[in-house]
Amino acid sequence: MTIELLLLGWTLVVALVQIFLVAMLRNRETGLDYNAGARDRPGPPEGELTGRLRRAQNNLLETLPLFAAAILIAHVAGRNGTATFWGAWLYFLSRLAYVPLYALGVPYLRSLVWLTGIAGLGLILIAVLLPS
Repeated sequence: MTIELLLLGWTLVVALVQIFLVAMLRNRETGLDYNAGARDRPGPPEGELTGRLRRAQNNLLETLPLFAAAILIAHVAGRNGTATFWGAWLYFLSRLAYVPLYALGVPYLRSLVWLTGIAGLGLILIAVLLPS
């Protein structure tokens, strides 16, 4: 297995952790009965931390399909190399750093970390789309 596919797998683990973090915090806010029910009525407002973690989760879910597709295309096309290696690492590490930065409400640096992940995705796409 290539490092790029391995990092895709670990990024999926990060996504699951984010999903469970939001679910656990929201469960504490609403109670088990509400979460187990049909949720026909809105629950109490989200707490600040829950909201931040949900937004971080949504942010990951916006770019994860692009990352996964780019990694899979590179793998199938045999285009793995230096650009895909560093692109995958940049994307993965930025997603790891993004969660605590968002949870703590750190501005600017969080945006820089997000841009780093997008740059990583861009490296992968360059490897996939440009002739070698």
